[in-house]
Amino acid sequence: MHFDFTAALTLVTLLAGLIAGIYWLTQVQGEKKDIVDQKEPLIVEYAKSFFPVLLFVLVLRSFIFEPFKIPSSSMMPTLLIGDFILVNKFAYGVRLPVVNTKIIDIGKPERGDVMVFRYPKNPSLDYIKRVLGLPGDKVGYFDKHVYINGEKITQEPLGLYTGYGQGSDMTGALLQHELVPSQEHDILIVQDRASIEGTLTVPLGHYFMVGDNRDNSNDSRYWGTVPEENIVGKAFMTWMNWDGGIDWERLGAEIR
Repeated sequence: MHFDFTAALTLVTLLAGLIAGIYWLTQVQGEKKDIVDQKEPLIVEYAKSFFPVLLFVLVLRSFIFEPFKIPSSSMMPTLLIGDFILVNKFAYGVRLPVVNTKIIDIGKPERGDVMVFRYPKNPSLDYIKRVLGLPGDKVGYFDKHVYINGEKITQEPLGLYTGYGQGSDMTGALLQHELVPSQEHDILIVQDRASIEGTLTVPLGHYFMVGDNRDNSNDSRYWGTVPEENIVGKAFMTWMNWDGGIDWERLGAEIR
């Protein structure tokens, strides 16, 4: 069963605010001094104490930054299993928590961005992939290469990849440097593994998402595009990695 932390946090914050607010109103409207001076009920003390903290966390997670943990290898070598990342929640516009309705339009996803979104087939799940197809693009995938509007995206070989920890099973994969227009990043290719091929035109208001671990990623090649309303935010930093221990080299690493 999926636990929606944002919904739970929003509900608890509202309850704490209501309890503190209602009690304050009863004191303001009370005519007898002994009503004002009486000891506050314990639930009111808790509500008044925790409401500012809960509100701060809710605003921070909903409108500014939200932390996520990477559970799979689909974005290797960019993101590793056990990475803890921060996601910019306002890069693509300010959205209301829970309902995810955009109220302020700030920017749009760009080709090459690493983006967190709600999985279209099960919106209770958060996915993270790279934006390769923008609205209106014709995206193709053939012979381990991405094609954008008929143009093949160049890959430069960097040798064989050496994995470690939970990602050690990717040792021996081809490490390639992919030159997406206006952005560059590394990807992994398993040469002898069959991959799905085909072409798709990205609908308006949708995005074509692909994992950097090309032969180990459940992405738009299999289930289609991501609608704009499913966007959560742009991943921009790895603040810690825990894979049996802390990887100090990944602290504060920029996600590109």
